Amino acid sequence: MTRAAFFVLTALADEPRHGYGILREVEELSGGEVQLRVGTLYGVLDRLTADGLIVLDREEVQQGRLRRYYRLTDDGVAALDAEAERMAAGAGAAKRRIAAGRRAGPPARPAGAGPAGLEPPAAPGLAGGFA
Repeated sequence: MTRAAFFVLTALADEPRHGYGILREVEELSGGEVQLRVGTLYGVLDRLTADGLIVLDREEVQQGRLRRYYRLTDDGVAALDAEAERMAAGAGAAKRRIAAGRRAGPPARPAGAGPAGLEPPAAPGLAGGFA
């Protein structure tokens, strides 16, 4: 699932929304990291609709413009829940590895390797040049 699709589904998790409402909600939910363009949004909505994860809830005319409201289907709720679980499991694994690395301290350096971050001086090669 793409990041855009994840945030669109998340934006629709609590109530149906129209396109502009989804754009605003996605930006807010992502802390401004995901800013969808209108064309991108409608491409995502079309894919999610084709996959059966969202459906058109209703259409309303406001100020002479048609607003289409979308909502999650039961499959959409299940897909969003599964993706959230997958992401949480991945984040948990990363956190455990980071914590284990901090407890273990910095990696051991081979003898004669010189100061951390520096390579040992080059040694002459077989042909008399430096390797």
